[in-house]
This record gives sequence, C-alpha cells and structure tokens, in this order.
Amino acid sequence: MTTPLDTTAAPASVNGGRPLASTYLRLTASCEVLNVRVAGAVPSAGTWVSGTDLTERPEALERFVDAESARIQERHGLAPRRDVAASRALHDYLWSVSLLMSGAWYLERRVPRIRPAEIRLDLATGTFEVAPGSGFACLPDDPAADGRPQSGVGRSGVRVVGHEEALRAELRAAVVDHMRPLLTAIGPAARRGPRALWGMAADDLVSGIWYLGRVLGQEERAVGAATELLPTAIAPFPGGANFRRLAGREGRRYPTRTRLGCCLYYALDAARACGTCPRTCDAERLRRLEDEG
Repeated sequence: MTTPLDTTAAPASVNGGRPLASTYLRLTASCEVLNVRVAGAVPSAGTWVSGTDLTERPEALERFVDAESARIQERHGLAPRRDVAASRALHDYLWSVSLLMSGAWYLERRVPRIRPAEIRLDLATGTFEVAPGSGFACLPDDPAADGRPQSGVGRSGVRVVGHEEALRAELRAAVVDHMRPLLTAIGPAARRGPRALWGMAADDLVSGIWYLGRVLGQEERAVGAATELLPTAIAPFPGGANFRRLAGREGRRYPTRTRLGCCLYYALDAARACGTCPRTCDAERLRRLEDEG
C-alpha cells in the first residue's frame, strides 16, 4: 500500500476551494490501507486506466485483471484462476471507491457523486486516484447549503436534501450508479451473476464504513451507521449489513457479520479465509478477535 498523502504537501489546486479534496485527504490520512491519491494540477505518472475505460474498453478490463493476477502471483506465489483475479480486482475497486463516498458521508455528512471518469487506477501499483469535483449532497445545516431550498441544486453542484434518510438514499444511489456499469462489464470474467456481484458491492460498502470506524476508535458508531444505511435488502443490494455479536471473555461482545458475496481470498490463502467469510466459523472468528485484543 502507498503512504497516505500528507495534506500539508498537497498542491494548492487540490485544497483551495475544493471541499471534497480536503475530505478525501482527511480520509486517506485516517485509513492507511486506502490506497488512493487525490489528483493535483500535474497529472501523475503511471500506467493509468479510468473507471470509464474499464466499462467501455474490453482491452482495459483485460489489463485490469492481468495486473491483479500479476500482483497475486508476486504476493502469494501462485497463478490464480482468471475468475479469482477478476473477483479480487473488483473487490479492491468496490471497497476503495465506495469508501471515498461513504467516508465523506461518515466524516462530514456529504455524499459525493463520483463519476467513473473521475477515478483512475495505476495498473502497475494498484494505486487509485480521484479527481475531486465540487458536487455533493448535504443536509440543510451544512455550511455549503448556503440557504438553498431543500432538493435544490446550486451553481456549485451542492444538492440539499431534507433529512438523514434522504442522505443515506443519496449514498446508496451514488454507489449503485457508479458500480453498475463495472459489474456488468466484469461479470463474465468473474463468472458471477448480478445477485452475487451486488452482494460483493454491499459487503464492500458496509465493510469500508466498519473499517473507518475501527481506525477512528468509533466501531460502535460505524456499525450503527452501516446498519442504518443498509438495514435490510434494498435493491439492487441483496441483503443488509446484518451485524451480530459474539460473546468473548469477560463478557465482551464483538460485532461480526457474514459476507453476502465471497471475495475469494480463501482461494489465495486456504489456511486463512477472511474474518467475515461464510467459511470462517464463529469459534475461529472469536479466536482472531480476542488475539487482536
């Protein structure tokens, strides 16, 4: 993973007058494993493809999967099946890009609409880059609302919605609108149907919020926020956050959930499926959680 950007060293064109840039910088500084840069005035060097490329250019999607396959071979010492490489590449994209949107919502109650053209991925390093626009949805008490009527859109692209559930609906819609073309394009390579793909999307949306809460020391708040965002199946997501509790030593209770769609990590490390995998029993989950402290 790359080191998060130092916000003090960001170009003036990134910070000046661009609230989403500041939000993304705050997010990447908080989340060490969020491998995202904020685009500046000077284009970054690298072997980049955009989110639009992945959905409209089959050769770009092939290179996307090829690059993940090469990283898996380097890290795990095995040549993955094509569907495994596609699923792992998709998982990284879903988790990273969803967290840019959900992180802005969680931290600042703002929901950006990130277009596929505003996301780029360096195939050589796996680093994402986001071009921060100025448009987002917010609540009436946000300073950016600036007296605009509810449901109005100002010249700066700020959309004001009336209440928290409307803002949650904006977040769900923003994720769906961004991801739908990619899921359609990559489905055949991943050998998954729509339900399984949207299950992955739901998992990565929920797990990103959960992760952000943990690194901020706010796990309970994050679990509650993710549950309110996806309390149950809301189309096209086939299920909700569905957190439950495991009872550990000294009465401590740990939140956990079981993924709706498999990320196929077990195909890379058979001895250690991920902690929310349907293959990981509660006893093993609890052992890991208590070992972590």
